[in-house]
Amino acid sequence: MSPVLVVNSGSSSFKYQLIDIDTETTLASGLVERIGEPTGRATHTVVAPPADGPAPTMLNATHTRELPIPDHTAGFRVMLDAFASDGPSLDEHAPIAVGHRVVHGGARFFEPTLITPLVEINIDELSVLAPLHNPANLAGITAAKAAFPDVPHVAVFDTAFHQTLEPHVYTYAIDALLAASHRIRRYGFHGTSHKFVSEAAAAFLGRPLADLRQIVFHLGNGASVTAVDGGRSVETSMGFTPLEGLVMGTRSGDIDPAVLFHLARRDGLSIDDLDDLLNKRSGMLGLAGSSDLRDIRAAVERGDPQAILAYEVYVHRLRAYAGAYLAQLGGVDVISFTAGVGENAPLVRAAALETLGFAGIEVDHERNQAPGRGIRIISTDASAVTVLVVPTDEELEIARQTVSVAQG
Repeated sequence: MSPVLVVNSGSSSFKYQLIDIDTETTLASGLVERIGEPTGRATHTVVAPPADGPAPTMLNATHTRELPIPDHTAGFRVMLDAFASDGPSLDEHAPIAVGHRVVHGGARFFEPTLITPLVEINIDELSVLAPLHNPANLAGITAAKAAFPDVPHVAVFDTAFHQTLEPHVYTYAIDALLAASHRIRRYGFHGTSHKFVSEAAAAFLGRPLADLRQIVFHLGNGASVTAVDGGRSVETSMGFTPLEGLVMGTRSGDIDPAVLFHLARRDGLSIDDLDDLLNKRSGMLGLAGSSDLRDIRAAVERGDPQAILAYEVYVHRLRAYAGAYLAQLGGVDVISFTAGVGENAPLVRAAALETLGFAGIEVDHERNQAPGRGIRIISTDASAVTVLVVPTDEELEIARQTVSVAQG
């Protein structure tokens, strides 16, 4: 057994999974949250082994604790205590490496990277591009290295998969010297998910990744779409930040920048006000009062006009990007849907592709509506394009990339 600990650290929480990379199965997972508040919360779940494995002492047992967790270092001690008391024992399942999700690697990191003091300095320096994420990622790295000082730690960057974008794709049409001095360009995000899904789709279909033109829709509260040609990201909807692109739960996606000038001049909104507006009070929440698409769909069924408009705006943007990426790729072989909405909202999947019959895309109604948890085809047998639902597994992808560096 070769366990890898995967850590996804936020400013006041971190998630973790212990994955046996030999079998690619999760042994345990958890969430430590409300870090820095008077009372923190830690949830630890022990996952049952496969049916043909040894008899488990616990079956997907979840244990919750509430206690003060002043910082990430204390949070990791709480995690270690959970492994010790609830299992699996880290003495028997000692991690061979720790993989860390890091949101922004700028133009410096284009592959998983062994974390050294110099890499930590670079992650910190890149915080100017991701002030809400990179400092939190770095706090998790510091705490994890203290808890596991004798194993390699590897950073896996959300932006890395998109480092294959060509200059004409990632360049914004603003003053070139100003853009260069502030590193303003399109970086793209959700790269770990887009990489996992595009490779899983090729493996599922038994076709060489290098031969496929793919469009991957990662639709969750945050949402992005990527065009993948031969396993390489060639176009993606998110840009300098995760704000650009599709309509999301609370983010606006694409918007005329002059709207911001107008609001600043006419309503006196500050830079921070505008940041808060576009990132936290826009998208589906701003249009219909909820960031959860399930609430929006329920309101649509009731005939709520704002919900209907919000849903139509959401779908319109999906179709616009699908059509644009069809043109950029010169055709498409596979379209995949993933993440919370992509995996669980058949009406959204059908609506997104409804107008693309001219490209030979045919969604099978019964296949699309049928419940399922694994990777599956939802297009008709006659469809010129294979349409899939592919459950994403970013933690497994991080574990794979971590091992490739730690053992490479």
